[in-house]
Amino acid sequence: MIYDMEYETMPREALEAIQLRRLQVTLERVYATVPFYREGFKKAGIVPSDIKSLDDLRRIPFTTKQNLRDSYPFGMFAVPMDTVVRIHASSGTTGKPTVVGYTSRDINVWSELMARSLVAGGASRGDIIHNAYGYGLFTGGLGVHYGAEKLGASVIPVSGGNTKRQVVIMKDFAPSILTATPSYALHLAEVAEEAGISFKNLNFRYGIFGAEPWSEEMREEIERKMNLTAVDIYGLSEVMGPGVAIECHEAKNGLHIFEDHFIAEIIDPLSGEKLGPGETGELVFTSITKEAFPVIRYRTRDITSLNPEPCICGRTHTRMKKVSGRTDDMLIIRGVNVFPSQIESVLMEMDQVEPHYQLVVDREGNLDTLTVKVEISRHMFSDEVKHLQDLERKISKNIKEYFGVSARVKLVEPKAIARATACFLFFLF
Repeated sequence: MIYDMEYETMPREALEAIQLRRLQVTLERVYATVPFYREGFKKAGIVPSDIKSLDDLRRIPFTTKQNLRDSYPFGMFAVPMDTVVRIHASSGTTGKPTVVGYTSRDINVWSELMARSLVAGGASRGDIIHNAYGYGLFTGGLGVHYGAEKLGASVIPVSGGNTKRQVVIMKDFAPSILTATPSYALHLAEVAEEAGISFKNLNFRYGIFGAEPWSEEMREEIERKMNLTAVDIYGLSEVMGPGVAIECHEAKNGLHIFEDHFIAEIIDPLSGEKLGPGETGELVFTSITKEAFPVIRYRTRDITSLNPEPCICGRTHTRMKKVSGRTDDMLIIRGVNVFPSQIESVLMEMDQVEPHYQLVVDREGNLDTLTVKVEISRHMFSDEVKHLQDLERKISKNIKEYFGVSARVKLVEPKAIARATACFLFFLF
């Protein structure tokens, strides 16, 4: 099923015509209302009317997260504050928060795109959606909530935490769709198992998981433990929130970007040059329908590639490959680039360990060292020390063979690693 047949299956030529028209309107507006963009255009020696094709977009300078922080709190807003009905913000853990605003029209568009996303992920009007994304300044919970209501589904606004209670609600209310981060989904499965509740006896059909990178191996683990079909959803608050792109449950082969609202590019992270279809690089977004907080050529730092081929589900919008990492969480260990999601893929190949781990980067002398702490599965915990040491050596050997980097592996008992919003944590000392 497709929520908006007209736009989601639109021929490429017609879609690009809409993109160009909406882009030109957006550029004229930000030039007139946002000093950052006006100065950027002037430094580049262009004005909005110079953008006569989608290819001309590359003439416009990039926008970065630091630019957003420098404009804190409302310097990037393109409308008066009396028309802003919603404000979200990042946590600000690595600097000032990035603050984003929404007009009433923005909220309506976001709700519709989330309704599209939920349908692509397997939901329909008759479903009950257990929404375990966090509510508040984080965009995840409210984004799903408004989309579910737009679709006409029933939504349980349970948010994150209170996991034991959530398990009871899942048993008693019989929701059919689960929305959560993939790591929290696995935690739900873990708590349900402890309570003697099997997901085989629950009512879930589909799970829509995002807000953090996760591997295909982790998808298989979730589907096996939770007895549902797991799809990946993508979004970021700077561009809109969740619902920028999503996998369809029919193919699960790339995330459909809603191109009637966003223009996606892939660039070389170092040179900034635009890359072609299928080439891996950094994802860049331009929003073309946002009123309060449009972004122009925003560098997401997410690493992926684009596939313009139509999908078996009937959607014609470009698909992005699952995000494999970020340019700003990439670890460089003795000259070797390593992403946490790559380490995860090695760990998830082994049923002796759980999908909860930490990567610890330290320096001994002049050399970087990587330590991988990973929880051992319950049935292995009681094994002899020698067997555990053998497993540590095996994991270390696999990491070395896969990625060419040496890593110390330390097995820890189940639940020794604090549960977080991401399934990996890494520290630089």
